[in-house]
Amino acid sequence: MSEDREARRSREAREALERVHRDSEAVGTSSFARAAGRAKDHLAGADAPAHDRVEVWGRRVGRGLSIVFVMWLLWYLVSTYLTR
Repeated sequence: MSEDREARRSREAREALERVHRDSEAVGTSSFARAAGRAKDHLAGADAPAHDRVEVWGRRVGRGLSIVFVMWLLWYLVSTYLTR
């Protein structure tokens, strides 16, 4: 009986330590750092198949051009409607 109790306590302790480890990883990095990492991976085409270089570079170029277009659109809208 005491061996069962010891095994149960040992399992509960391991589970508690795993929860603490998992939760500390989420809290340990800032949300800004995680968002920046996701944005970097997105713009670098990390979601494309690594063996297909054309797909990777196509995504990089397309996503880079979309950023340029959004910046131009913001500049255009601000300069057009705020200078009236």
